[in-house]
Amino acid sequence: MLKNRKDAGEKLALALQKYKIDNALVLAIPRGGTELGYEIAKAFGYDLSLIICRKLPYPYNPESGFGAIAEDGSIFIDQRAAYNLDDQEIEQIIADQSEEIQRRIKTLRNGKPLPSIKGRTVILVDDGIAMGSTMHVAVALCKKQEAEKIIIAVPVAGASAIAKFSPLVDELIVLESPYNFHAVAQVYEDWYDVSDEEVLEILSRIK
Repeated sequence: MLKNRKDAGEKLALALQKYKIDNALVLAIPRGGTELGYEIAKAFGYDLSLIICRKLPYPYNPESGFGAIAEDGSIFIDQRAAYNLDDQEIEQIIADQSEEIQRRIKTLRNGKPLPSIKGRTVILVDDGIAMGSTMHVAVALCKKQEAEKIIIAVPVAGASAIAKFSPLVDELIVLESPYNFHAVAQVYEDWYDVSDEEVLEILSRIK
């Protein structure tokens, strides 16, 4: 359905054309959401930054997770998914991911704070929503920072994620919601894990 993340970003920009937005701030969730956010920001001349959120992974299966944490400390934990973890394990995982968040702020954002969110329209961008934990804490951060309007823009999400996020934000833009959806990668022809170096290269294009 989508060639790559650049293609996904361009298609999201087209979908956003019907929204008349002034003073918007695009916040991309790295690393996968960076190129999509860049394409949207470039299309409209919006400000772009990275909002650093991390999945809370299982110690025995790091590809899956039971929640997420944002850079401001906002935490979401799915209690059903975390039922077999004790409090000490959860605290250690949160500490590990908090450390990784600080590393990413330093590396990917040059240690700079997020731009001011208060009173602005924020467009939250990622390359897709699977479980939705990282997007959940990104929304929580924006609400705490008093964003005037929150728009989620993603190329793909499952029906359960759409149902969950629709009442939480002002607008939810999803290009594709496959019936048998199980992973974000399934809608991309070219899918790979994005590196820090690629994120920095994308950000270097900003004039």
